[in-house]
Amino acid sequence: MARPREPIDLIVAKGRKHLTRAEIEERKKSEISAPSDNIKAPSYLTGGLKREFTKIAKQLINIGIMTNLDVDALARFIIARTMYVTLSMQIIKQPAVLMSDKYPQIAINQDKAFKQSSSAARDLGLTISSRCKLVIPKKDEPKPASKFEQLFGDV
Repeated sequence: MARPREPIDLIVAKGRKHLTRAEIEERKKSEISAPSDNIKAPSYLTGGLKREFTKIAKQLINIGIMTNLDVDALARFIIARTMYVTLSMQIIKQPAVLMSDKYPQIAINQDKAFKQSSSAARDLGLTISSRCKLVIPKKDEPKPASKFEQLFGDV
């Protein structure tokens, strides 16, 4: 199985591979990038869920990993997390449910909702371990040209 291709900015940030400027420009031209200019909560989310969507989306946009294509993924995460919290609160607020015949089904549904929300959170970089795996290259400020570069250009 081949390794997934890394973005050129990430390769340059790591500094492990030495590419010419022409190779870097060629790779940048061939890379696909999605815009992040139209990120809004989907219409199927209710008021409170839309506020949660907006709050998380702003944070993901600020760190530079959310695009227009991620809107539904974030909405699915919010729905799954809400279902998990609702089922958990049902168990916490009504301890008698632990002894009832309904508990096995509630526990199964709670587990499914937890797995769905955990999976979505990992995909979006919302967990500690998934954020540690994210490598977001910093935009380097162009350094001023040295005296040599001023006289002879980029050799």
